Amino acid sequence: MLSTVCFAALFGATAVAAVHSANASAQDAGAETAKAPPFTATEVARFNEPWAMTFLPDGRLLVTEKRGALKLQTLGGSAITVSGTPAVAYGGQGGLGDVILHPQYATNKLIYISYAERGSTSGTAGATVMRAKLGYGATGAWLTEKTIIWRQPKVSGSNHYGHRLAFGPDRKLWITSSERQKFDPAQDLNSPLGKVIRLNDDGSVPTDNPFYSRGGVAATVWSYGHRNLLGIAFDSQNRLWTHEMGPKGGDELNLIERGSNYGWPLVSQGDHYDGTPIPRHSTRPDLNAPEKWWTPVIAPAGFVIYSGTRFPAWNGSGLIGGLASQALIRVTFSGSGAAEAERFPMGKRIREVEQGPNGDVWLLEDGSNARLLRLTPL
Repeated sequence: MLSTVCFAALFGATAVAAVHSANASAQDAGAETAKAPPFTATEVARFNEPWAMTFLPDGRLLVTEKRGALKLQTLGGSAITVSGTPAVAYGGQGGLGDVILHPQYATNKLIYISYAERGSTSGTAGATVMRAKLGYGATGAWLTEKTIIWRQPKVSGSNHYGHRLAFGPDRKLWITSSERQKFDPAQDLNSPLGKVIRLNDDGSVPTDNPFYSRGGVAATVWSYGHRNLLGIAFDSQNRLWTHEMGPKGGDELNLIERGSNYGWPLVSQGDHYDGTPIPRHSTRPDLNAPEKWWTPVIAPAGFVIYSGTRFPAWNGSGLIGGLASQALIRVTFSGSGAAEAERFPMGKRIREVEQGPNGDVWLLEDGSNARLLRLTPL
């Protein structure tokens, strides 16, 4: 709608190569040689602190903004604010979070949204997931039949909520529940913090979860020992991948296995922010190590495993938004392994990545006056 930029021309081959040179000091120094980006980026709209997006069957977009607004964006037109959204605990990493559609949205019109919810005690909050029915007409949009189906406990602080959402091929709801910077609860199966959670679409607990027999919170847990999970996606083999932010170094990409412990805060490929060392994964072979990790960090946010035809070379690749790295990062998978293949500088922090209905790739920048970008092949 506003501008189109060819990033190969904007940044040049030298800038792209410099980014890859920096990445060579990370885990896989054998990442592919830098290439000119194979896309043109076109600005479609702008949002205030957007966090997530998902496409409706008619091609329109739902976009969340951290301060609490849910927007229905008509491509080529203006956005409508959806009424009936919940009050959010805005601040730090808290606010309105993810939005996804029910697998049978075409018939039931159900959507799922996550957000930080304030606690009754001052300064406390926790991630929450709501299911609601989306309605819209020519001049408005609204949420009805709203039901809370999952909550984190309310604790102090305003960071590490996680609350990314996905429906799996099993039609179960998967939730990333970060550890709220509380460390030890990530290892406690009686706490939902630092876990990947698996539920039925109504919030009830599947009886085939690995710790179902223990009851309570443990029954909802699929994997544990996670830090700050901000990406979740299933590949074509129905395997679940997540990424999470490390501390000072050690961002992770993990293949999620049933009932497995991923080690936080016992081990990490990074160290504490004050420089205090953390034992490496190699010291604890009983804990699940990442398939890929980054030091320096990329600060991953948003994640899709591409399955379209518009970028055939990307088919089956993971696309990750980079906040600190201000980049779109492509990773490839080989068996149970993963490696960074390419990194495209975007000049802004990238909060969200999504695949469009026709196979184009869509990005949301982070922060105020952030652009919604559509990537199309050159």
